[in-house]
Order: sequence, then C-alpha cells, then structure tokens
Amino acid sequence: MGLIGKLQAETLIMASADKFHEIFCCRPHHISNVSPAKIQKVHLHEGEWGTSGSVIQWHYNIDGNDHVAKEIVEAIDEENKSITFKVIEGDLMKEYKSFRIIVQAIPKGDATYVHWTLEYEKLNKDVPAPIKVLGFVVHISEDIDDHLVQA
Repeated sequence: MGLIGKLQAETLIMASADKFHEIFCCRPHHISNVSPAKIQKVHLHEGEWGTSGSVIQWHYNIDGNDHVAKEIVEAIDEENKSITFKVIEGDLMKEYKSFRIIVQAIPKGDATYVHWTLEYEKLNKDVPAPIKVLGFVVHISEDIDDHLVQA
C-alpha cells in the first residue's frame, strides 16, 4: 500500500448549500456551539474569518479522545462552494506528512450534497488511512444540517 492516499465521502443534507458553505467559510467558530461533543473550540490565529491564508486551530474529539489541529485556509471557492484546509500542526501531523481537507457544498434541488475529500501522505506504511476522520467530518455535516434546518 502507498503512502499517499485520498478518501472521499458524500452526505445529503436538507440545509441550503449557501448556508452550509457560509458556516465553514465565515463562521467555523460557531461549529463548537452546533456540535459541542465533537468540536470543543475553534480559534482564529492569523488573518480574518472567511479569507484565504487565515490560520485556524480546532480542538475536537473523536471516539472520546481530544485532538488539536492547526490549519491554514488554503483556498475558498465561492462559486463552487468549496474550502480547502491544509493541516500545518497538531495531532494529525504525528502520523501524516501532509493532510488536506476539502469540503464542498453542492446544491441538489431543495437539498445539498456535502462532499468531503481527505488528501494525505502517511509518515510510514504502518499508519492507517484516516477513516475515523472521514466519518467524523460527515457526522459534523449532519450536526450542522440539524442546526441550520431548525433555525
């Protein structure tokens, strides 16, 4: 098995693509209010919310274990409602040489497909594929959807 990999998942939500995209693009610090069991805190370290080049630190919990990730917002594509985050520090860097998270909200009638892509390079062949991380981000999408639909 190679060290470079890509995982993808898609989930259907009822919230609009615009609203979902806006949460990740401009208000990621609100996700800790929407999904407090999974996301404890989100801090802006550099730049401004909603701008490429900003540095964001996430405090999150997967399977009862607390983690931290510092990410740079590498790209924001308003037209295609996608955001690319590049992990630059934190727990993921203990196992991966590089790690990117791309989230895209794709309108589909009255619903939205949320497409997640994880691109990574493992430090060695014994590191597992980040399947738990992929499941985690899909569940975050569902929590955000529940919040946006109720609002």
